[in-house]
Amino acid sequence: MRRRSLLLAAVPAGLVTLAGCGDGKSDSSKAGVSPSGSVSAAPPPKTVDAPLPAITAGTKFGEKPVVAKGPGEPSKNLAVKTVIAGSGRTVGENYFIRADYLGQIWDTGKVFDNSYDRKQPLVMQLAQGSLIDGWRYALAGKKVGSRIEIAVPPNLGYGPSGYPKAGIKGDDTLVFVVDLLEVYDSKSSVKGKPVAQSDPALPTVATNTDGMVPKVTVPRTAPPKKLVSTYVLEGDGPEVTAEQAVLCQFQGLVWDGGKTFQRTYGSGRLSQISIARMQQVVKGLAEGLTGKKVGSRVLVVVPPDLGYGDTPPGGGVVKKGSTLVYTVDILAAM
Repeated sequence: MRRRSLLLAAVPAGLVTLAGCGDGKSDSSKAGVSPSGSVSAAPPPKTVDAPLPAITAGTKFGEKPVVAKGPGEPSKNLAVKTVIAGSGRTVGENYFIRADYLGQIWDTGKVFDNSYDRKQPLVMQLAQGSLIDGWRYALAGKKVGSRIEIAVPPNLGYGPSGYPKAGIKGDDTLVFVVDLLEVYDSKSSVKGKPVAQSDPALPTVATNTDGMVPKVTVPRTAPPKKLVSTYVLEGDGPEVTAEQAVLCQFQGLVWDGGKTFQRTYGSGRLSQISIARMQQVVKGLAEGLTGKKVGSRVLVVVPPDLGYGDTPPGGGVVKKGSTLVYTVDILAAM
């Protein structure tokens, strides 16, 4: 079971936004993830650039940092410093970020969480209600490739209740070092290497990487009776496991007629798909994504017995016995 970051609320790991299984309408429901502390209201809080503890070791981008205890009394404002300036894309409100981080308590220097040891960066949306507000305000406007140091006062962290399980009290100021690795928005696509599509019995999928809908051409032949999962663009990231969720762009079509029943490409949003939960909805899609590399576009053809079978969602183009065709851009694993 993957370990959730302490920056997120303690909800079951399977409850992420589940798009790609429905009746043709976009599933815009949220995961139930919310900050453990209070949610700040507009306008944004005042930010200052000091005081902040010294980073005494692990000073390069991507290295696990060692951070001194806080020098004296912390500011009551959000303190933010760009330690290393990156030159990548700028992080915007509601974008998803992928980042490594270390968090510790100002007064004691006690580290309560870090992603470097787990070798699994955080992937999360920079949005109100998704993670603590100190991060949301501190990271907006920063560039990929940057290392940011942040001191988060209690009202922008976990609030007066703190986070007892992590040893965080309600009056603790928290110190974070964050390495911004990547950013994703609704126009993101994977950049994998094109793979030859030479089987005339399978759909062909366009290889555009502009975030728009890749055209899918379904052959006018009988669909395969077994699950098909193959690369259209092959990335070089880690393989997706059955315990993870993926951040992705996707579309779903029916084989007969090639009509689309759901998609995120061009919709202004991304999707988070829990592999474990998808096993209970469209088993073939879950199996087709498991083991595929992050950074890839995958074609998955799901026969009826691994799809909706004789119980399709009502009112849409998916009928009893429909074979389903999915294209999925696996942007990140979570």
